[in-house]
Amino acid sequence: MSAAVVAERPQVVSHVQQALSYTVFDCKWVPRSARLLCLGSAARGTGIIQLYELYGARLELLREIEKPKPIKCGTFGATSLQQRYLATGDFDGNLNIWNLEAPEIPVYSVKGHKEIINSIDGVGGLGIGEGAPEIVTGSRDGTVKVWDPRQNDTPVANMEPIQGESKRDCWTVAFGNAYNQEERVVCAGYDNGDIKLFDLKTMSLRWATNIKNGVCSVEFDRKDINMNKLVATSLEGKFHVFDMRTQHPTKGFAFVSEKAQKSTIWQVRHLPQNRDIFMTSGGSGSLHLWKYEYPAQRSKKDSEGSEMGVAGSLCLLQNVTLSTQPISSLDWSPDKKGLCVCGAFDQTLRVLIVTKLNKI
Repeated sequence: MSAAVVAERPQVVSHVQQALSYTVFDCKWVPRSARLLCLGSAARGTGIIQLYELYGARLELLREIEKPKPIKCGTFGATSLQQRYLATGDFDGNLNIWNLEAPEIPVYSVKGHKEIINSIDGVGGLGIGEGAPEIVTGSRDGTVKVWDPRQNDTPVANMEPIQGESKRDCWTVAFGNAYNQEERVVCAGYDNGDIKLFDLKTMSLRWATNIKNGVCSVEFDRKDINMNKLVATSLEGKFHVFDMRTQHPTKGFAFVSEKAQKSTIWQVRHLPQNRDIFMTSGGSGSLHLWKYEYPAQRSKKDSEGSEMGVAGSLCLLQNVTLSTQPISSLDWSPDKKGLCVCGAFDQTLRVLIVTKLNKI
């Protein structure tokens, strides 16, 4: 590779490192601010929410909130920019929504699941996605539930194993296709490699596949457009990018897969300002930055005359190893291009700057 090409590649720069005294499971930028959150579990088995502000090259702890149960995951996706309420899922199956200005008592609370909530996502808030604000939770109890925070106690949708079907641990959930008031889907990934796409408009299973390894993370490139691309990461270091524009009657969606490394790919997050760039975080303490290249034609007709998708290709832009332990959580700043935060099991929070993203 020529020196000129290397010079043009994005660089992943560690900007700030913050040692933590607890296990961090999720980290999130607070929209329209220089603040970020860490969610996790203290050694004594309680839950921790820490709020930091980024000042130049240092992080200042603004607030630490302790809760009875360890907190696994969080989202701002179903709140307004004015409120910026945080929804969290905990180890006891509770879904809580917090006003971070007055976090003593949740503004919404429901015993959502019988076991740990592994994953949470929100849509309809922050000006992203049409339709009502909704939160989706996926749990070890095998169910995926959709909640409207304006309604108490009862989920608006409940996707559970059909009678006779064995219960699988749901590891990851994500909203997509929220481009008008009626359309909306939820994608869920399970410990046995199942990926299921639930259509919330028709309340039916729209598509299912299996990628042979436990599905650690799923994310659409954008929630607020016609389904375009979906990335699914797994154990054994492999991930798949599905082209979601064309669904073939028997073959489903076209995809390209990549073996990024030998260890688990814990998370995938798309760059908010460019949906064709995404980052994956690994069990080896590494981050990989990818770009999806579209094919010349995104669909073609098969021998029967049915439309089928054509997968594109992947380009590795950069990779970096930051930790000796898995990087379990990752979040791009929605406001500042290239600003990123990640949490690892070495109990360190890292704020990163990814350069040259405007030149790709």
